[in-house]
Amino acid sequence: MTTSETKPFAPPADLAPPHAERRPLPIETHGNRRVDDYAWLRADNWQDVFKEPSLLDPAIRAHLDAENAYQEALLAPLAPLREALVAEMRGRIKEDDSSVPAPDGPYAYGVAYKEGAEYPRFVRRPRDGGPESETVMLDGEAEAAGRSYFSLGDVAHSPDHQRIAWSRDDKGSEYYAVSVRDLATGEDLSERIEDTGGSVVWTARSDGFFYVRLDANHRPSRVFFHRVGSDPASDRLVYEETDSGFFMSVGSTQSDEFVVIHIHDHQTSEAWLIPAANPAAEPRLLAGREKAVEYDVDEANGTLYILTNADGARDFKIVTAPTDSSRRADWVDYVPHEDGRLILDHMVLKRHLVWLERREGLPRIVVKRLADGEEHAIAFAEEAYSLGLGGTYEFDTNTIRFSYSSPTTPGQTYDYDVETRERRLLKTQEVPSGHDPDAYVTRRVFAPAADGETVPVTLLYRKDTALDGSAPCMLYGYGAYGITIPASFSTNVLSLVDRGFVYATAHIRGGKDKGFRWYEAGRREFKPNSFTDFIAAADHLVAEGYTSHARIVAQGGSAGGMLMGAVANLAPEKFGGIVAAVPFVDVLNTMLDDTLPLTPPEWPEWGNPIASVEDFHRIAGYSPYDNVEAKAYPPMLVLAGLTDPRVTYWEPAKWVARLRERKTDDNVILFRTNMDAGHAGASGRFNRLEEIALIDAFALHLMGKA
Repeated sequence: MTTSETKPFAPPADLAPPHAERRPLPIETHGNRRVDDYAWLRADNWQDVFKEPSLLDPAIRAHLDAENAYQEALLAPLAPLREALVAEMRGRIKEDDSSVPAPDGPYAYGVAYKEGAEYPRFVRRPRDGGPESETVMLDGEAEAAGRSYFSLGDVAHSPDHQRIAWSRDDKGSEYYAVSVRDLATGEDLSERIEDTGGSVVWTARSDGFFYVRLDANHRPSRVFFHRVGSDPASDRLVYEETDSGFFMSVGSTQSDEFVVIHIHDHQTSEAWLIPAANPAAEPRLLAGREKAVEYDVDEANGTLYILTNADGARDFKIVTAPTDSSRRADWVDYVPHEDGRLILDHMVLKRHLVWLERREGLPRIVVKRLADGEEHAIAFAEEAYSLGLGGTYEFDTNTIRFSYSSPTTPGQTYDYDVETRERRLLKTQEVPSGHDPDAYVTRRVFAPAADGETVPVTLLYRKDTALDGSAPCMLYGYGAYGITIPASFSTNVLSLVDRGFVYATAHIRGGKDKGFRWYEAGRREFKPNSFTDFIAAADHLVAEGYTSHARIVAQGGSAGGMLMGAVANLAPEKFGGIVAAVPFVDVLNTMLDDTLPLTPPEWPEWGNPIASVEDFHRIAGYSPYDNVEAKAYPPMLVLAGLTDPRVTYWEPAKWVARLRERKTDDNVILFRTNMDAGHAGASGRFNRLEEIALIDAFALHLMGKA
């Protein structure tokens, strides 16, 4: 750790860190008594605050404002560095960038940015036309004007290409309002649907669409059908989910034959089908939910293609069934299960089945011809890379679109003919300020865990970085929900790497980097594996000379923020600093509060401490807030969003308050709450850079690089 002579962020004598008032609240659960001194920071009217932040209790606001003022004062000397970081990150962004238009019938649809714009324009052009024939369907920059926060949800064009349904959130709370725009006039129709999840699915006749409405506790509980031109108050309820433990969304098959209502938690799912040509039809259940059985459905030529883990297919398989099937007994294996080959996603075109899989931690795309079963794969040769299967509007096509990048290779967009196997590069991400891939090194190393497993770690550093233990390191981790952190290209990371940092991503248990078993080994009773894997990654990087413990800044957000809180409690001496963004650190109290938006659906991931004494004690054993001790902690930067419905602002606020109360060192804790945003932080492609620059400046200053 840094010495007192060189300690960064030392506050002036007249500036003391905020200390929240202690208001002890006794809590008894399963005969266990706890005292929460900072429970008062949770606003009783949190549902109202999500929609109108000005309703926040003045005492809570005063505390958050004091924390913001404190971090602003301590970070003030770094203003020139932050400005320089924003300028160089912005210099790597092509300001007038645009996507490769995706064809659909007579048109091709895409997004484009004007120079200096924070938000995109949604555009279309005749299918074979050039940019000069482009028309703007929706200008995000114009819609966002005058708003401190703005996020576009869905922009979906109708099958007849006459209208778009589009949604936006102007609070950061992820309550999206849907409007319908007539593309002939460029004007929105009078109807506006509030409190939706943001996505819509049009009917085949383009006369209406399906959407999901959120309830008062921010849960997606009901699917409605809206007929264009009618009053939203008269929208027809199509399906209601009464189990608060399940999420719900609405989509469609690639063929557009069916609207799909998809219902799931973190281990169980079911789907209901509605013919897109008959929106009045009652939804038909494909297969009833069975605990720990997941499935997702697509359709082609009268056959359903279902991606599932049924029958013990831990790494998933693809089965087929007739379109009128309503039972699992009809399912027939089509792409059989292979242990160690995790099938992540699938899509069915008129003549081909396409899926994205991962083997040995690396992704590849596989194409199977429906007529004769012939298969081939699309793969790349780099040591670590990211591969994405892009969506396509069309069904009767032999062309798929995919994206590729690696930590050293900027993003590339390809069209691929699945019959001729011709790979056509459509676009390479431009870095206006310049980028030389040969100046950098990408490595994939494996850190030994105490139980014999090996943890993949992706590294990026400059070739001229000294690997003698002196280099600072930003070590990033997540490790939850089966989410795999891709080894992709990021222009923002270069600001640290070009200043001598090793940038490392630890692919810890809780993700699916090494198959579904890797996920299972990092959730519920095995959750501590995520934390010890991350510490093992840090130890390995030190042992191999990439860095030293005092030179490691750990970073994680959301569930990765829980990881930060856990490793801070378990091994604070192994990190020179910690960045925790919107951190899920009050795990026990949140999982005990079934009124919160995500709590019931999260129980399969963490356990249900209300129903299970065993789950209660297990979560209590690692919940970061509940395990803060009287000991030294490294310097920390903690970020929150006031209207965040996923990790509520009071979790990091309470955690910071308890850390200030109990820790024995004088290392700084900087706590910033974005009072105008939610889980994703600032909106806008350039505004977001301000938050990244804040994190980078903290790390650079901490490591003596600023």
